Amino acid sequence: MDTTQYMDVFMEESREHLQTLNQKILELENNSREPAVLDEIFRSAHTLKGMSATMGFERIAELTHEMENVLSNLRGTEIRVNTQIIDLLFKCLDALENMVEAIAGGDSDTVDITGLVGLLRQSVLEDSDDVEAFPKNEAFSPDFSINQYDLTVLHEAERKDFCIFHIRIDLDSGCIMKAARAYMVFRKLEEFGEIVKSVPAVPEIEDEQFDLSFQVLFVAQATQEVIHHALESIAEVRVGSLALVNLNDVQPSTTTRPGVVESGGEDTAAISEQPFIPNEPGAGRSPATGAKLLKANQTVRVDIERLDVLMNLVGELVINKTRLDQIAINAESTDLSETIEHIDRITIDLQNVVMKVRMVPIEQVFNRFPRMVRDMAKELGKEINLIIEGKETELDRTVIDEIGDPLVHLLRNAIDHGVEKPETRRQNGKPVEAIIRLVAKHEGNHVVIEVEDDGRGINPEAIRAKSVKKGLIAAKEAEQLDDQGAIDLIWKAGFSMAETVSDISGRGVGLDVVRNKIESLNGSIDIQTQVGKGTMFKVRLPLTLAIIQALLVNVGKEIYAIPLSTIDETTSIQPGQINNVQNQEVVLLRGKVLPLVRLHQVLAVSGEENTTGELFVVVVRKGNNQAGLIVDSLIGQQDIVIKSAGKLLQGIPGIAGATILGNGDVSLILDIGTLF
Repeated sequence: MDTTQYMDVFMEESREHLQTLNQKILELENNSREPAVLDEIFRSAHTLKGMSATMGFERIAELTHEMENVLSNLRGTEIRVNTQIIDLLFKCLDALENMVEAIAGGDSDTVDITGLVGLLRQSVLEDSDDVEAFPKNEAFSPDFSINQYDLTVLHEAERKDFCIFHIRIDLDSGCIMKAARAYMVFRKLEEFGEIVKSVPAVPEIEDEQFDLSFQVLFVAQATQEVIHHALESIAEVRVGSLALVNLNDVQPSTTTRPGVVESGGEDTAAISEQPFIPNEPGAGRSPATGAKLLKANQTVRVDIERLDVLMNLVGELVINKTRLDQIAINAESTDLSETIEHIDRITIDLQNVVMKVRMVPIEQVFNRFPRMVRDMAKELGKEINLIIEGKETELDRTVIDEIGDPLVHLLRNAIDHGVEKPETRRQNGKPVEAIIRLVAKHEGNHVVIEVEDDGRGINPEAIRAKSVKKGLIAAKEAEQLDDQGAIDLIWKAGFSMAETVSDISGRGVGLDVVRNKIESLNGSIDIQTQVGKGTMFKVRLPLTLAIIQALLVNVGKEIYAIPLSTIDETTSIQPGQINNVQNQEVVLLRGKVLPLVRLHQVLAVSGEENTTGELFVVVVRKGNNQAGLIVDSLIGQQDIVIKSAGKLLQGIPGIAGATILGNGDVSLILDIGTLF
């Protein structure tokens, strides 16, 4: 079978399952007694195994199969959850990720997994005697093993007025597709209730690792007659036995057979809080599960390139809508104006819909950090509790793809430099377990991401001394800096507080890269710190990089666009109000000194600059700093579509891109961050 056509789906779903495994194994480490977490891990591992086997990636299938054996024993309490098991599962995940990415790069899954397979098998053997084990059945045994968890589930069923059935299914001797018939049996049973357990286990049944018979432990509110009739209606399927179970005779580490009664018995109850509703859509599943299935059927996967094309088309529509506005003004036609107003409303709605389609939860980025923090904390001997808030906050897919690495740098910086060793925290009267908060939230047309720790904070004096020692700044200049200016030195390329080079820090590559990346996304980053209390890095990012609101201004004969998100206000001044301080033009605006930037000079625009009449000033902000841009005139606010300025203009300070105006002219978009 040619599987190349399914490769994209395989890669996408494999990465999703690996992310789920990472997240759920972390939850398992913190809450080893939660059966639902283990079930979720088992499902993802089993699905990944089946997909890999279908695609012919045998090493991935083999490794996930061995992981399933460990997980199965964890579910059955034959082995306990401990740090060694968790570390081993994470090593397996790393190997699986390497194999999946190798396949994505065109290579085969040739990672050597012999050592990991051996460790997985050894862990099952070593831990099997450490806890009280319950007898295990052979794959074709006619009886069940009931552990304490199974018994708890069944007693809960008894309390909710559901009947418990022991069913043996026999397949005809000529049956060829045994797994398919078993699947039909399971589907039919789920119309009435829920399967608690099967012998053999579901993975073995799916792989046809059974003879012509299997058994299930089943809860439902239907009668024996109804269930028997429904099962007998399936071709090549016979009901070998169907009996009610009396829980009074069932104990852990004994089989269910002594407790089986052929008729009568006490009524039993549902496992979930909500009763199952036979013969209704989703019967046999809890309402939450039904909702998830319904939601899954209402979503489709769309290639991001198709969304980019759609966004470009909407951008062209916005541009031509602006041109129509200009035509309507010149034509002075009432009918034309009304039609354009209608088109304007449709364009805005369409633009909003496309923008929402491109939005994805920042959870995609945040989900990979708990594992990273855990591993780093363990390596450095620190105790850290990572608190994540606002995972549902949405950002444009383009921004999501770029923000991951800067956040990794900030978190690593907080773990390595911000958080103290447990002994130091104890001496300072702090809890031994440090807290790092990763928070995302909306503020206007921006998303704010905060990375905060309760560590040692940033000492301005230490920053000054280190910068002078590294030759990043002269000693005299360092003395003249205030505390905030000293702290801002950490953004300089090559700066690092680490005394020795390690795998984590000390190479001087980090925060300068973080700031450059965030500013390339038209964002900003600020620092708030207090010595001995902690530090917070605050990142502000635009919701989207495609269509933005901007203020159009005249500078000479040119029209420039200034992103509205960077503008605090507009005002006008007289030339006589301008003063000169240390060769910098400034103006006093409401009691605050505002540096001025003459765009005529910075952008080298031809034409005479107004030096005598009223001057228009656009007050813009970069972080905590403000500046006033002197322009010739203000045109007005407008939605603009950001276009690349091309390779010739790439990297020019002050230019972020270009846009097409309503009259067809090209206008450059100013990059405020590089104008300061």
